[in-house]
Amino acid sequence: MAAIDAASSYDRKKEITEFDESKIGVKGLSDSGITSIPRFFVHPPETLSDLKSSSTCASIPVIDLSGVNSAAHRPKIVEQVKEAAATWGFFQVINHGAPVQAMEETINGIKAFHEQPHEVKSKYYKRSEGQEVLYTSNNDLYRANAAAWHDYLQVWMAPTPPKVEDIPEVCRKEAVAWAKRATEVAETLMELLSQGLGLEAGKLKELKFADGRLFVGICYPYCPQPDLTVGITPHTDLGVVTVLMQNHVPGLQVKHGDEWVNVDPVHGGLIINVGDFLQIISNGEYKSVQHRVLANSYKEARISVVMFFNVSPGNDNCCYGPLPELLSPEKPAIYRNFTVKEYGENFYSKGLDSKSMIEKVKMQN
Repeated sequence: MAAIDAASSYDRKKEITEFDESKIGVKGLSDSGITSIPRFFVHPPETLSDLKSSSTCASIPVIDLSGVNSAAHRPKIVEQVKEAAATWGFFQVINHGAPVQAMEETINGIKAFHEQPHEVKSKYYKRSEGQEVLYTSNNDLYRANAAAWHDYLQVWMAPTPPKVEDIPEVCRKEAVAWAKRATEVAETLMELLSQGLGLEAGKLKELKFADGRLFVGICYPYCPQPDLTVGITPHTDLGVVTVLMQNHVPGLQVKHGDEWVNVDPVHGGLIINVGDFLQIISNGEYKSVQHRVLANSYKEARISVVMFFNVSPGNDNCCYGPLPELLSPEKPAIYRNFTVKEYGENFYSKGLDSKSMIEKVKMQN
């Protein structure tokens, strides 16, 4: 009877609202020394039972880009990228041109932002999706069935970047510099992915598939009950490609077949993954795959810096679908066309999930 009373007295929305309005984020909860997590962070048994990696031998492909501008080596790199994007949807690149020092400075800048006192960070705390600069915890906090154990800083770098002085000073220089470097890497990868589809190298850039650029610096603080929650729930990325770097604290996992595979940090490596948009416009040649981050059981925070590349937001009536050059009587379109507005509304109407947009636009046989 007492258990029923406890359940009936639990006001989930009230607890979430109080947490959100406190603006302390997950980092604030962790730093306060709590030994048990708030109930709205606890995930259902079916999620929790699947939290361990189920593969110890597999790892995502690692591709060396050092010969990318060499006529002798580029065809092989194109094939490697094509194979990785088609079979894994995830791969790491090394010798990509971005200096390791710049990567470390960016990671440290984001770590420094999240380690600032509450009164400094909280002025950036917002719950509005369209803000150019914001800091918050869980972009789907009110939409998800259970919250995840992370906070993030978000900066829209393109098409309409914020005033530089609006970016937090502690990581301003690093964020702006990294956005440029990550864009250079992404444009190289888009060339290789384009060639892998049998198209001209500049095709994806020409179609403005990297005009929307979002910088996100995520902090996964220590979690006192990592077996009851997740760092980020299993999901696929919305856009074209994602460029991610992480510090040495593990936690990222990728779904490959029926297995969850650990993505171990490679020194100086960048993680690249295919987004839903690229799967659709490639007519299924490239695969957008589920990935997640486990709740952090280490005392040191896990830090990741993510650059999402997509079509420019705001062009609501622009229509996209499989590229006509890839279609033939033998290879008809397997996805219908959709608008940017439909694309965005699908993402912001629910919590993070797996490939719901892809399922929505899949042609029915």
